[in-house]
Amino acid sequence: MKLRKVSAASATVFALALTATACGGDNSTGGDSGSGGGKTITVGIKFDQPGLGQKTPQGYAGFDVDVATYVAKKLGYNADQIEWKEAKSADRETMLQRGDVDFIAATYSITPERQEKVDFAGPYLLAHQDVLVRSDDNKIKSPKDLNNAKLCSVTGSTSAQNVKDKLAPKAQLQPYPTYSACLPGLQNGAVDALTTDDSILAGYAAQSQFKGKFKLGGFKLTNENYGIGVKKGSDLKADINKALEAMVAEGAWQKAVDKNLGPADYKNEPAPKIGDIKS
Repeated sequence: MKLRKVSAASATVFALALTATACGGDNSTGGDSGSGGGKTITVGIKFDQPGLGQKTPQGYAGFDVDVATYVAKKLGYNADQIEWKEAKSADRETMLQRGDVDFIAATYSITPERQEKVDFAGPYLLAHQDVLVRSDDNKIKSPKDLNNAKLCSVTGSTSAQNVKDKLAPKAQLQPYPTYSACLPGLQNGAVDALTTDDSILAGYAAQSQFKGKFKLGGFKLTNENYGIGVKKGSDLKADINKALEAMVAEGAWQKAVDKNLGPADYKNEPAPKIGDIKS
């Protein structure tokens, strides 16, 4: 009798386990949402880039966030099923390789070195290295005008050094810890220019406290092909590419650019064709 009771209990537990598995065990790519077994997807973005990927008291905002949200919806996930994770530049390949995230949209330039470690969907934006100057500054009209100018140099970035090495050898590099710290210096004249990707510069300049105070030089010093990173060999790549094509075709891509970067008078390139990587 005792053996029969144990067997019955075991059968009940086994049946419950099968039911639980059938109800949602295979529905989650990025972990259980904790809201009744709904599936989730985990997406890496920047948390500290205004206009592109930023964590705010109201949630997450920026062009990359809008692109990722659109893509996730096409993959079958509503906005409340997205788990956002911070993807710092130095951590992106590792996060994908370990499976910490399903995909990354974080000003992630496609390069041959990175393509050896991860796959990319896209590109979904063609950016360029550029400079940001004060809106009333008419002296800096070309890269050579940066000679003898005070150029903000951010720790860990090579953008300013590249300008000095290749374009304006007399540029005076002024070290600052972050791009955000450069902006007040640019505003009060402590520095004359700030350089990095034009999309990133536009995002900073589009902030309400800086609206109308800065302008982009429009120099297009490099091509930066932003892609969506996925784990090497991931089936998601093809589906994300389809989602990006749909976003452009439906007009949602341009709306996202205008909303997030338009306040800085950002002159974006047309949406790139999938697989068209500009060198």
